Amino acid sequence: MKIYAVKYLELAEKYADKVAARWIKDVKSNAKTPTYKSLDEEDLLYQCVRFYENFSKMFLDERITDDVLKYFRSYARESYAMGIPAKETIYALILMRRHIWLYAEFQEIFTSAIDKMQALDTLGRTILLFDYACYEVLKEYQELMKKRKK
Repeated sequence: MKIYAVKYLELAEKYADKVAARWIKDVKSNAKTPTYKSLDEEDLLYQCVRFYENFSKMFLDERITDDVLKYFRSYARESYAMGIPAKETIYALILMRRHIWLYAEFQEIFTSAIDKMQALDTLGRTILLFDYACYEVLKEYQELMKKRKK
């Protein structure tokens, strides 16, 4: 793995609390995530930090493993139990992706022209992982809603 990716993953793990705190402010004030306004910040912090901690494991694997899929499903069940609609949960994941990337840019880990090219690879992998997360979370939400209707 390239040095830029290692730095990026270290940021995700080491500063997960800081990045999550910024995400919480954003998700609580965003017009697309109104349900989050009334949720407990500690619960949100825990949920976001766990996602960022798992992100490193996801990033390193070539394929999405069963453990990662299990984690995405548990994230969906947790969000569902908190009363967060699926569309807001997905948008919150989009904001998580945005905040982790903005934090990396803020730390200026990608400074040279070569680093910029490597940053594109890292960004591509990040987007792919979050796309998988959105897909699996939505799939789990649909299963939970089917069960509720029965």
